[in-house]
Amino acid sequence: MSESTSHSDIRMRGFLNRKSVKEAQDWCDAQSTPLPSDVIPLRDAHRRVLAADVVSPIDVPPFDRSAMDGFALIAEDTFGASDYNNLRFTVVGSSFPGDGFSRTVENGQAIRIMTGAPIPDGANAVIPVEYSNVEQQGKTEQLLICESTSPGKHIGRQGEDILAGQVILEKGRSLRPQDLGVMASVGLNEITVHRKPNVTLLVTGNELVSPGTPLEKHQIYDANSFVLRSLVARDGGELVSQIYVPDDEQKLKSLLQSVDTDVVLLSGGSSVGQEDHGPQLVAKLGELPFHGISMRPSSPAGMGKIGNILVFLLPGNPVSCLCAYDFFAGRAIRQLGSRHPEWPYQRQSFELNSKIASVVGRLDYCRIRIVDGNATPISVGGASILSSTTRANGFTIIPEDSEGLPAGETVDVFLYDEPGQYISPDGTL
Repeated sequence: MSESTSHSDIRMRGFLNRKSVKEAQDWCDAQSTPLPSDVIPLRDAHRRVLAADVVSPIDVPPFDRSAMDGFALIAEDTFGASDYNNLRFTVVGSSFPGDGFSRTVENGQAIRIMTGAPIPDGANAVIPVEYSNVEQQGKTEQLLICESTSPGKHIGRQGEDILAGQVILEKGRSLRPQDLGVMASVGLNEITVHRKPNVTLLVTGNELVSPGTPLEKHQIYDANSFVLRSLVARDGGELVSQIYVPDDEQKLKSLLQSVDTDVVLLSGGSSVGQEDHGPQLVAKLGELPFHGISMRPSSPAGMGKIGNILVFLLPGNPVSCLCAYDFFAGRAIRQLGSRHPEWPYQRQSFELNSKIASVVGRLDYCRIRIVDGNATPISVGGASILSSTTRANGFTIIPEDSEGLPAGETVDVFLYDEPGQYISPDGTL
C-alpha cells in the first residue's frame, strides 16, 4: 500500500502516532539532492554556491610590478651605496600604473615608478623614495641613493598571487565578498553556481489579513509569512510566489495542483481541525509519509511530495511554524541549493540557571535568554507566543531520551543573532 492511500483522515480525531524528528529529517535529506547549475553574472554571486571549481585563466599579477613608490634600477649598480658614499643615477623616464616605460633600463639609469606600475625591462629592483634624493642638473634629473638593494627587492612578481591554471575556489563554496573580488581579479564575469530552490508560500486561514489592513472582528494579522520569507532568503531559497488561501478545500486543491516550484510551504491548516485540509490534499495528490512529529512545539508538522515538488505542512502557531521550518523545510532548502544541512546558527555553551522539564520520547525546542553569562529558559513559551523568540537570544534542544535538564547543567544554545549583531540594554547577548 502506498503512503498516499495509507494516510487516514484524522481531522477532529487526533494523531494516532507520531514519527521521530530524526526519521523526518532523514526523509528530508533523502529528497534533497542539489539542484542543477546556473551560469550567472559575477555581480549577483554573493552567497551563491559554486557548482564547479573556478580555475584562473591568467597569472595575477600578469606582469612584474612595483610594490613601492620609488625608482626602478639595476640592483647590482647600488652595491657600495651608503650615507658616506651616495651613488648617482640618471633618471630617464617614468612608469605609472597602466602606462609603463617602453625602453630598457641600462646601467647607471633609474626610472621613477609608482606602486603597481610595471617593472621596465632591464630593471630588477626598486629603491623606495625615502632612501633616495633627486637633484636637477640642467635638463636631467640625478638620483642619489644612500643604501644598496638586492635583486628582486620591492617587486611583486608575475603570478605571485595566482597562477594561470590554478584552482582558486572549489565547488561547494558559499561565496563571500572577497571570493567575488578574487574571481574579478582573474577577469571572470560569469560563474557556475547551483540554482536557487524556488519556493511557493501558501498562507491559509480565514482569520488572516495582511499588515496594513484594518482588522475586522475575530481577525488577526499574518506574521508567519514574514518569518518564512526571511528564513527562505537566509537559506538560499528564492520565494517566487506568496498566496493567501481561505480555508476552502477546492481552492487549496487547485493551488496545490498548479504550483510549479521546487518547494511548497503551507502555513497553517496542518493539524487535525475540521478546516485543516492540507494533509488530506497532499496525501491524495501525491504522498504524505510524515504527519505528526514527536516534538514540542511543531507536533502537527508534516511533509510529503506532489510529483517532484517537496511540500511542507507548517503549523499555524507562529513559533511552531518557525520551528518546523528550521527542523525540516529549511534543512531541505539548504541542501537543494547545495548548502550544509545543519542550522546556520552560532552555537555556544552556557550553564542553565533553572531546570527544564521534558518528556521521554519527545524532542523539545526551548527558547533561552542569556543573562549574566547563564542560560535562562523563557517561562512563557507557548507555540502561539511569537514574542518569546524576540525576548530569547536563542534556543536549546532537549533530546527525545531525556526527561529534562537540571539547573547547573551545561547546554548548547543556538543563537538567533550572528556574532556581534545584538546586545540588549541590560547587557545580555
